[in-house]
Amino acid sequence: MSKQHLLGCQLLAYCLNFLENKIESDMAHTESAMTARQSWIGTIQIISAAVCWGTLGIFSTYLNQSGFSGWQITILRIVSAAFLVLVMLPTLWLHLSALRPKQWLGLALQSLIGVLGMSLCYFFAVIYVGAGPAVALLYTAPVFSLLFSAVLLQEPITRQSALLALMAVFGVGLTMLGDEAKVNWSIALGLLSGVCYSLYGVLGKRAMHYAHPAPLVFFTSIIISAGVLLLLPETYRTYGQLSTLPLATWGYALGLSLIGTVVPFALYMKALEKLPATRASVFTIFEPLTAIALALLLLHQALSWIQYVGVVLILLAALLNAMLNGTTTRVPRWFRRRPKTF
Repeated sequence: MSKQHLLGCQLLAYCLNFLENKIESDMAHTESAMTARQSWIGTIQIISAAVCWGTLGIFSTYLNQSGFSGWQITILRIVSAAFLVLVMLPTLWLHLSALRPKQWLGLALQSLIGVLGMSLCYFFAVIYVGAGPAVALLYTAPVFSLLFSAVLLQEPITRQSALLALMAVFGVGLTMLGDEAKVNWSIALGLLSGVCYSLYGVLGKRAMHYAHPAPLVFFTSIIISAGVLLLLPETYRTYGQLSTLPLATWGYALGLSLIGTVVPFALYMKALEKLPATRASVFTIFEPLTAIALALLLLHQALSWIQYVGVVLILLAALLNAMLNGTTTRVPRWFRRRPKTF
């Protein structure tokens, strides 16, 4: 081979190698740009979901002003949401038909405690202590999650976790010093909503460890509670009462179930496809911030400065817990065991 041919081959090889590296670099850059874009989209979705969840206190307050009790507001939220999520039934039918009795029991517990129980306690707390303090009490859930970890997993509570728990407890005490906190048992209900909220995560993780898709867990959590409520005469009296009221009240009921329940969960599921759960849990802090801001702007439920300090302490404890511990719930040993067949 002549010297010119050899130089030509080397030049061609160099050009091909340059092009290959350029293509790989461009692909990596494009992939990185797409990942960054997906991350931003996921962030917007999770913040939007948190803002939607933050409207629950507003809609429930308007419904209470229209004559509905906390129990009736719970009925309107869950039963109305159940009719909306029925559109998911065709896509989930195969999964539902494959569930065994033990799996149905686990999903039923998650639904009745995490959805029905939490909604009932939260809406009564909103009525008696206001939307701002109620959502602050709801966000004591990470504290209860730490306690469940110690009891169910026999895991020692670290000094860091104990300090976060004390911060949240102190925040609850300050939040309850305002003029709105007149009924002591309603404070207990607000705290109980936090207990149910934390159990929703634990029981939901149990269901997910059975390899159930997230849409199935959400679908059953709404449908099972709605099925129980449809057995009660109070449900039909509630909708009979709603039928006699102005269309604006119907709008509040629809907002409670659609904007406050179905839409945020759909956004949250989509966000988890693009974001790690740890990062997503951090952005849910926008839920209580939205609830407090809307309560101030729309309901004129102003808090005292000492209550704002308490709310900040609770939210800071929840935020630090999400950032430092990764998740707000842990899964007991016996929850981690997957069945041999689906």
